[in-house]
Amino acid sequence: NAACAELGISASNPTAPTELMVVEQTPAEHHFIVCTLCSCYPLQLLGMSPDWYKSREYRSRAVREPRAVLREFGTEVPKERKVVVHDSTADCRYMVLPQRPRGTEGWSEERLQQLITRDSMIGVTTLPEA
Repeated sequence: NAACAELGISASNPTAPTELMVVEQTPAEHHFIVCTLCSCYPLQLLGMSPDWYKSREYRSRAVREPRAVLREFGTEVPKERKVVVHDSTADCRYMVLPQRPRGTEGWSEERLQQLITRDSMIGVTTLPEA
């Protein structure tokens, strides 16, 4: 939350303090965000949540069969890579730090930002290779 405050962004919801946790995509783990209870989402950072994120089907299937849900978004996670599902709550919201794509070494921060999407920060997609 300190990083958000430094940027002048509130990571908390207006009615209760909320912790923002950022999880990093790595070669060993693919992180994937859901809120099984309702649709808790870092609205102040990512904008309005997509309709599919709020759907009962997404919320239940993301936990039961995450690889199948990811495939529906075009994201194929190799079997040797662990899929970690994070369940957001009113007290703790999650956001994914996408893995840097190969071929982007030496790119400026501004150029890298152009690759990042809301869906990659939820974990349903990955960034394209350069």
